[in-house]
Amino acid sequence: MNKIILGIDPGYDRCGVAVISTRPTITLLYSDCLTTNPKAVFSNRLASLGSSLDKIIKEYKPSDIVLEKLFFSKNQKTASRVAEVRGVILYLAGIHHLTTTEYAPSEIKLTITGFGGANKQQITAIVPKLIKIIKLPRHDDEYDAIAVALTHQAHSPN
Repeated sequence: MNKIILGIDPGYDRCGVAVISTRPTITLLYSDCLTTNPKAVFSNRLASLGSSLDKIIKEYKPSDIVLEKLFFSKNQKTASRVAEVRGVILYLAGIHHLTTTEYAPSEIKLTITGFGGANKQQITAIVPKLIKIIKLPRHDDEYDAIAVALTHQAHSPN
């Protein structure tokens, strides 16, 4: 059975997104790094991300939304803001009746590279070997979103 998976690396400045299809072969349908205006009011930044993600959901009709779990850094303000972005994503998953799954960064790294402590450079080097990428991503966030989607595909029973 073909699954359409929307992988998301949540962020409010840059939000990586990737849509993959699992049949007949794993195919990257779309990827991008959504950005928001850093000078805009935060609620407007959330609305911008939500609107962009809603359009992607309506266009590609994924069955699953997959997120990287929130990693708490030393910067609590950043973690709090990313949590709010995740809230927008979970809201959209709810109103579109999509299955939502989360993977820890170490689980994604282990699935993609075979090493749970892999760095960004290792992820960006391996991802293009796992799936054909027509337009090379501009930011690590986009590679991360592809890796999240591929992790879900690897862990899904179908």
